[in-house]
Amino acid sequence: MAKTITVRVEDTTYDILKKAAEGQKRTISNYLEFAALSYTVNETVVDDSEMKEIFTFEKDIKKGLADISAGRYKVIG
Repeated sequence: MAKTITVRVEDTTYDILKKAAEGQKRTISNYLEFAALSYTVNETVVDDSEMKEIFTFEKDIKKGLADISAGRYKVIG
């Protein structure tokens, strides 16, 4: 079942969203759904090749976590 979400945006943001939606021949609601899903899938999900690269540093990550737990670190700001 579809859910309704209320979003408050500035007039300039609304104008940008409206033009983007019109450019894709979508309603603003449909454009926002499309854009949110697109961002979520493309920017927040790690693909297999990226995850494989992360796992190549698993030993270093575990050592870093152990160093943090043992207090062997210095925060440089």
